[in-house]
Amino acid sequence: MDPVEIPLIVSVDDHVVEPSHVWEQWLPEKYRAAGPHIERKGLAGMKHIGGGTYELEFDDDAPQADCWVFDGQILPHKRHVAAVGFDRDDMTLSPITYDEMRPGCYEPKARVDDMLMNHVEASVSFPTFPRFCGQTFLEATDRDLGMACVLAYNDWMVDEWCGDSNGHLVPLTIIPLWDVELAAAEVQRNAARGVHAVCFSEIPPHLGLPSIHSGYWDPFFAACSDTHTVVCMHIGSSSKMPATSVDAPAAVAATLSFGNAMSSMSDFLFSGVLVRFPELRLAYSEGQIGWIPYILERADDVWQEHRAWGEVRDIVPEPPSTYYYRQIFGCFFRDQHGLTSLAEVGVDNITFETDYPHTDSTWPNTKEVAEKMFSGLDAETIHKIVRGNAIRMLSLDLT
Repeated sequence: MDPVEIPLIVSVDDHVVEPSHVWEQWLPEKYRAAGPHIERKGLAGMKHIGGGTYELEFDDDAPQADCWVFDGQILPHKRHVAAVGFDRDDMTLSPITYDEMRPGCYEPKARVDDMLMNHVEASVSFPTFPRFCGQTFLEATDRDLGMACVLAYNDWMVDEWCGDSNGHLVPLTIIPLWDVELAAAEVQRNAARGVHAVCFSEIPPHLGLPSIHSGYWDPFFAACSDTHTVVCMHIGSSSKMPATSVDAPAAVAATLSFGNAMSSMSDFLFSGVLVRFPELRLAYSEGQIGWIPYILERADDVWQEHRAWGEVRDIVPEPPSTYYYRQIFGCFFRDQHGLTSLAEVGVDNITFETDYPHTDSTWPNTKEVAEKMFSGLDAETIHKIVRGNAIRMLSLDLT
């Protein structure tokens, strides 16, 4: 069978390893001494505890790591986060320096070159040091400094990372999670300069923040709705991944990584948020899609049979799946089961990603992966999955 034709891809989930100069150059001068900076250190041991926390053992004679130093914390770069270019068995939780990374991890022109060789026209990049929705700055002890760091990141993202890319790099910004009015204002500020995607936590209470049921986030959702800014919720954006036990291998958590996306979608479907803001768009980045049909089936069944005692009779007037098909996007890179269930997942509700430069990345073979995975699908469906839905979701001006 001849390979299917794959249009140029719009990847809705990649990652940037922020270059060392971001906050030194983009912070106002009065904050620079206290802002994030890079130091090279020998790292003899590293164990992930949870969220953004690691047990670290330093030794000058150990393998070197370029480490972010900020607010009393030392956060090393890790090889499995800047994994492209390494053999699969070398994509380990081990120290790495910028010198060892592929330049496309942190340099915009090199990133565009890597994209084009991989049949990718446009890409959205999630943060690394700030974490997936800016948790690093939420946890900062100085709110003014945290706010300055958020603004500096967004200015760097828009003007430097994306600015000279000729539209190949699509800006994705963060918000000050601790203040919803400031968050809404930052959405508006960035939308005025062409940004239509913002990071958010899949489950805010895991970060010690109000839930989406509280009404607290409505000004943020209103700003996103008004500016056609899609709310992007990456797995891990609640600093708490699904797990079974502390001694389970990391492969267990990696297998269950979609779990928070599944819980978050259930939250939104019964929250009334999508009812109050019918133009609001949500994206579950790197959440995969195979689980979606059952959650929609179960949510609709709960609404049909249990909406009175379930406390949603007056909040959700239509079956929950109505709001999913109208307003939610799933994002995936490999999910054959989800594609087998495409009628239930929704051909207009899924987008494609390459996850560069993480260990899950399909780079540099994304086109070949797509040809195999989408074999048997018609050209219109393939176009929607790899390109068309993302263009609509991100309000891109691409032909």
